[in-house]
Amino acid sequence: MPTKTLRIPTTDGAADAFGVRPALRETARELAEHGYYVLVPNLYYRHGPAPVTELPEHIGAGVRPAVIGRLMPLIEAHTPELVQRDADAYLRFLTAQPEATAGPVAVIGYCVGAALAVRTAAAHPGQVAAVAGFHPGFLVTDEPDSPHRLVPGLTAEAHLGFAEGDVTPEALSELNQALDTAGVGYTTEVYPGTVHGFTMSDTDAFDPSAKQRHWDRLLPLLERTLRDV
Repeated sequence: MPTKTLRIPTTDGAADAFGVRPALRETARELAEHGYYVLVPNLYYRHGPAPVTELPEHIGAGVRPAVIGRLMPLIEAHTPELVQRDADAYLRFLTAQPEATAGPVAVIGYCVGAALAVRTAAAHPGQVAAVAGFHPGFLVTDEPDSPHRLVPGLTAEAHLGFAEGDVTPEALSELNQALDTAGVGYTTEVYPGTVHGFTMSDTDAFDPSAKQRHWDRLLPLLERTLRDV
């Protein structure tokens, strides 16, 4: 499956893709093998080209705090305003690619990327037909601009798959109520026996059966929303 590194023009400079870790490349490549044009941006391009920070080949318990410590300032600096600005640029770029067919798109996020995916889908209801997030982070917060508060603007079909411990029953109920209000098709579930990061093959959290469950949810969602139109 052909891949290439791209420079995507944005109002704040050129964003590069792929993202910041090989595990995302693996997932993108597998998704592309199903016939989809896949873009994996370096979300933190304002801080430098990918990889913005060096990562070990395997992120085990011993090194995870240090890795999170390096990444958290980048995550915190990526404000909702910057998220929206970048999403606009990425979608403009996608629609201009000759390899990508015209029509709706899907946005998929892992960890904090799930919140970014929901923000993008809510802001582009006419273009985003599907949104999926796995072991989401920062999806339901107390902030007035929390991603779950934007859900009533969705038109996309959604799937959100949590690890055990990712979400409290109260937060999940609040999220489901917002999705009900939006009137969209959706599924939310807690993947049994998992910990945060279960799709990432370069961590101790990786769970092969949960990764397959993720594909079992994601691929039919994309088939329904992107191909059956």
